[in-house]
Amino acid sequence: MIAETIQLSLAPAFLLVATASILNVITSRLARVVDRARDLQKRHGETEGMEHQRVVHELRRLDRRMDVINWSILLCVACGIVVCVLVAMIFLAGNGREGLATAIAAAFIIAMLLLTAGLIAFLVEVRISINNIHVPMELLEREHDEKQRGSRRRPK
Repeated sequence: MIAETIQLSLAPAFLLVATASILNVITSRLARVVDRARDLQKRHGETEGMEHQRVVHELRRLDRRMDVINWSILLCVACGIVVCVLVAMIFLAGNGREGLATAIAAAFIIAMLLLTAGLIAFLVEVRISINNIHVPMELLEREHDEKQRGSRRRPK
């Protein structure tokens, strides 16, 4: 009976490991965002004009990313807690507590919904990050001009 119970709890245990791995990635991203925000906060008072506007714009984006990452962490941690409760319920059901099947199914569904919501929040943060990555136009124009000059020099 205990061996069957342990086998039944393996799937939720793997879900817990996967959730912990995802949390590791998400918290690493949060650390990088916080470091970047701290660097920009130092530059905030030293910049003027267009450069200052870029710093403020990026700080706003970083603040938004931190909010979304925090939601993702909250949802993934909630998933992990529900999975732990799920494993406990599986052991209770394996030890003769009848009538837990519906609660076990509900806990698994809730855990999956929380994980899905956490991953969606993570995806939103990644999209915000990608949208924030840009090369200043003057650098693009310089590269474009250099390519044009280089192509003119080459014999055809």
